[in-house]
Amino acid sequence: MSDSCFSLDGASIAFAAGQTILQAAMDAGHYIPHLCFHPELKPHGSCKVCSVRVDGNMMASCTTPARQGMKVESATTEVDDQRRAVVQMLFVEGNHFCPSCEQSGRCKLQATAYELQMTSPHFDHFFPDRAVDASHPDFLLDFNRCILCSLCVRASRDVDQKAVFGLAGRGIGTRLIVNSESGRLGDSDFAATDKAAQVCPVGAILRKRQGFNVPIGQRTYDVAPIRESDRGGPEKR
Repeated sequence: MSDSCFSLDGASIAFAAGQTILQAAMDAGHYIPHLCFHPELKPHGSCKVCSVRVDGNMMASCTTPARQGMKVESATTEVDDQRRAVVQMLFVEGNHFCPSCEQSGRCKLQATAYELQMTSPHFDHFFPDRAVDASHPDFLLDFNRCILCSLCVRASRDVDQKAVFGLAGRGIGTRLIVNSESGRLGDSDFAATDKAAQVCPVGAILRKRQGFNVPIGQRTYDVAPIRESDRGGPEKR
């Protein structure tokens, strides 16, 4: 057991050298909301949903190294208000309509919204015009639901050694792309065995011919809220 500890909402959290705040908190059984983090991939700090107050300053817990004696605040009204605003913006930036989505009940964005007691989008919807790519024999790629977490990008590049996915553009024009000559998933070497096929936290990458094989109401986050069921690993499908 490490002798190094920091305070998280008044609880003492032990950590190993090199661990981030989020990694140490999860190891200790403390839930911090997050979307773009995966324990098998290098932290990226894309979404900022995991932000906490560290010695008075807001920082992404997935990329901030744990330090001896630091004071971390996560479960506060102020911090949750900021997280809720981020999630609200993610909903309005894309075309997210949970009742019609096959990922409903196992979507981390939806479950995080419930966790943060988000009752409305709050902001005006963008209603972007985005494509659906059904060119792959086994997978559907729905750009409408992508939240630019980059999990598929990192998994394909760092684990699968394929670099099937990438992010292009800047600012509001940032978008997910497929690195094939045609830009279509069916013309890439993407496969069901790829790590990138398992890490999408929303309904952007979906297996074909498996729709509603688990009824809504019996899915992961239907059965238990995300803070009880999520440990940062790949979602069971």
